[in-house]
Amino acid sequence: MNLLTFEDFPPGHFGRFGPRRVTREEIVAFAAEFDPQPMHLDERAAAASMLQGLSGSGWHLSSLMMRMMFDGFIKDTASLGSPGVNEMRWMAPLRPGDDLTIEVDVVEARVSNSRPETGIVTFKCHVRNAKGQILCEMVSPIIIRRRDAALANESN
Repeated sequence: MNLLTFEDFPPGHFGRFGPRRVTREEIVAFAAEFDPQPMHLDERAAAASMLQGLSGSGWHLSSLMMRMMFDGFIKDTASLGSPGVNEMRWMAPLRPGDDLTIEVDVVEARVSNSRPETGIVTFKCHVRNAKGQILCEMVSPIIIRRRDAALANESN
């Protein structure tokens, strides 16, 4: 299998992935385990909150975004992981029944100074619902093996 390497990520639009439908049951299950705030668990409490209805945790939305990125392209990439997230913003609530898509852009791609067999690709991702509303935005670098290093690794 030919993995995507650093050279496959020039700055610009990279792709669109999804859709992924989110259910009420998923929202409540995630919240019960990881973020048990009333607006994520109970319709009545959520209706009385500033979100005015049941909404998924921002951490749930972030996890869904990561899964969509993995399924969309990271699984086929010579990824070596990420040093972290530069920016994460939750801009609108995740709702039961939302169909999510993710838009991925490369904002920067540079060869690593300390490990020249790798590059650092910074992605900007937007998660949208079916109405086109942006729910979440993330900027995050991923360390990706360069093509020559990936080919040498495959032959060993």
